[in-house]
Amino acid sequence: MKKTEKHWSRLEYLHQSVKNPNIHIKGQYSYYSDAWTGSFEETVVRYLYGDGFSLKNWEPRLDIDQLYIGNYVCIAAEAIIMMGGNHNHRMDWFSLYPFADKATDAYQGKGDTIIHDGVWIGTRAIILPGITIGEGAIIAAHAVVTKDVAPYTIVAGNPAKLIRQRFDNSIIERLLKLKIYDWSESKFQKMKDHLCASDIDALEEVSNEFTEI
Repeated sequence: MKKTEKHWSRLEYLHQSVKNPNIHIKGQYSYYSDAWTGSFEETVVRYLYGDGFSLKNWEPRLDIDQLYIGNYVCIAAEAIIMMGGNHNHRMDWFSLYPFADKATDAYQGKGDTIIHDGVWIGTRAIILPGITIGEGAIIAAHAVVTKDVAPYTIVAGNPAKLIRQRFDNSIIERLLKLKIYDWSESKFQKMKDHLCASDIDALEEVSNEFTEI
C-alpha cells in the first residue's frame, strides 16, 4: 500500500497535526480516521471565523469560538464540526444575505464547542456550534447534533435525539466519579483490561488499589 493511499485504518492523531491555535487537543490519543477525505483541519472543522485562512488574511475583530477536544476521542471519516455561530445569516433580520459591510453586525457567536474524553463521533455526523458532548457519548453516523449530549449516551437522527444510555444512571455516576481520563498514563495502561470490560465493581476495586511506582 502506497503511503499516499487513503484507508480507514490510517489514523491522524490530532495532537500531531492540529496547528490552529483555536483548536485545543488534550492528550495524545484522539484521532481522526481520514479515509477518503483531507486532513482534520482541512475538512472536519468548518470555521466561519478563526481558521487558518481568516487568521492569515485579516485581523480578528470578534471573539473566536474555541474548540476543545478531550483525550481518547474517536472521529470517523467525513464528520463535520461547525464553528462560528450563525455564519452571518441573521434569522431576526429581514434579509439573510451575508453582505460584506454588515458582517461584523451580523455575526453572532455560539460559544465554545467542547467534546469531552472518550467520545465516538460517527461517519458524516455534524456537530453544530456551541455544543458540549459529554464523556463517553456516541454520536451515530449522519446525526445532526443541535444540543448538548449527556455523558455515556447514544444520540442519532436529524436533529439528534437520545436513543438510549450506554449504562444505568448509577454506573454512569460511578464512571464519572472515577475520572478515568485524568489518570496517569501508567494507571490507564494498568487498568486497560478492566476498562475494556463492563464490570464496574472490578474497575473501582483495582482503581482504588492502584499505586504509582
